Amino acid sequence: MIIMHDVINKLVSIEKEIQQKNNQSKIIAVSKTFPMSNILPLINHGHKDFGENKVQEAMEKWTSIKQDFINIKLHMIGKLQTNKVKYVLPLFDYIHSLDTLKLAEKISNEQKKEKKKIKIFIQINIGNESQKSGIAPENIQNFLLKCTNELNLNIIGLMCLPPNINNSSIYFKKMNKLLEQTKLNELSMGMSNDYLEAVEHNSTFIRVGSKIFGSRN
Repeated sequence: MIIMHDVINKLVSIEKEIQQKNNQSKIIAVSKTFPMSNILPLINHGHKDFGENKVQEAMEKWTSIKQDFINIKLHMIGKLQTNKVKYVLPLFDYIHSLDTLKLAEKISNEQKKEKKKIKIFIQINIGNESQKSGIAPENIQNFLLKCTNELNLNIIGLMCLPPNINNSSIYFKKMNKLLEQTKLNELSMGMSNDYLEAVEHNSTFIRVGSKIFGSRN
């Protein structure tokens, strides 16, 4: 019972913070590593958006649950290997981490087989960090054209993981400029440590894990 009330209270608290900023950001409850017993209270409460970053774990946890709760939207938020795309398409509704042309081509091929179009965010390496994947900001227009015109992907927005500094806002501002340039509609940015800054910078999806479920083991 403690888990049930705790996770719901934390979610409701974040929802209120967003409402106070007059924003319509959707909260993706990042449920990776947490068992379904921790997640079910949110599902029964009516929450719809959940994030996972490991395909195998997601398949084990969500395959039957998604059949029972057809309104749930599952978001692939981790780095996606090309050999896992065939498992992602049937189960997930969104991919937040399209970061290479090779992956785009693989998704395109699998979509034809599955006859299903998935909603996709292009991951931007907004801090130009060598250790992070993503498309360089200066290459986004060419990459987007390839994805939409040649590969027929349903690109809905941009995603970023800003550098680990205390001020994410400067990177969120850059993301807004890129969104304007691309004429896309959605921004996936902001996590447990900086989601309020992201909300202030028009993020439409925030990815919140530990702030809802507690710290991971």
